[in-house]
Amino acid sequence: MNEIEKNLLREIADLHKVPEGAYNIREDGQLQGRNSTEHIEIVSKTDKSGIDVIIKPETKNESVHIPVIITKTGHTEMVYNDFFVGEGADVLIVAGCGIHNSGCDTSQHDGIHTFHIGKNARVKYAEKHYGEGEGTGEKIMNPQTIIYMEEGSTVELDMAQIRGVDSTKRYTEITAAAGCEVIITEKLLTHGAQTALSDVNIRLNGEGAKARVISRSVAQDSSVQVFKPVVEGNAPCFGHVQCDSIIMGEAKVSSVPAISANHVDAQLIHEAAIGRIAGDQLLKLMTLGLSQEEAEEKILSGFLK
Repeated sequence: MNEIEKNLLREIADLHKVPEGAYNIREDGQLQGRNSTEHIEIVSKTDKSGIDVIIKPETKNESVHIPVIITKTGHTEMVYNDFFVGEGADVLIVAGCGIHNSGCDTSQHDGIHTFHIGKNARVKYAEKHYGEGEGTGEKIMNPQTIIYMEEGSTVELDMAQIRGVDSTKRYTEITAAAGCEVIITEKLLTHGAQTALSDVNIRLNGEGAKARVISRSVAQDSSVQVFKPVVEGNAPCFGHVQCDSIIMGEAKVSSVPAISANHVDAQLIHEAAIGRIAGDQLLKLMTLGLSQEEAEEKILSGFLK
């Protein structure tokens, strides 16, 4: 196991711990634990699988943890989680899914997280995915994140998926009003015959809205990755999309960033780079006593940090 996997496994291990503050722990489709606080309430939906998380206005320095754990082969589920973040709140929301599949049937978690972020509120949302297990059954995750932002609000998304997931289709859609700020950092590593699609759509609808998207990925073996980040400027705004990928073996990577300006004062930039590990980087590390494999892991770990 390399350092990249070890770091993420430490984070996934936290899914099994009871966190402080508000939390909702789900294992194999069943509720395993829940806690609301004075300022954050978690309630089950009555019409479908999922929860509503209600965060009161001006809530500060509090967190919500909503881990999902799948241990049974053949278990598939679809959940709908809604977050209502009150005006002026400043909170951390931690989500993540760990799948352990030791059987021959497909285990799959699909989820739609919808955020309604109030005026001048700030949300940091961290989502970590990991799959493991010696079985032949696939491990599939298809997360959707839909965000509606009121004036002056900020959202920071930290998305990571390192190995273990056979197929993933991630969809992110954000609508930002005046003065909003969007920051997305995405890290991905695929190997074997894994496939990953990331589709990001950001609409900057208000004056002074800003968006920054940074995607870093490593594709190994015969895995396939496709990135489609799109920023649409409908007002005086600023947007920057940056996609960097390292390709190895027989892997395939497609990066299709797009920007669309529908206002004369929309300033939008996109960059994309795909390439192999530079030979001089490997040589430098190998002269310090590392093997080629160790040097590659060191470079990849730094790239995805």
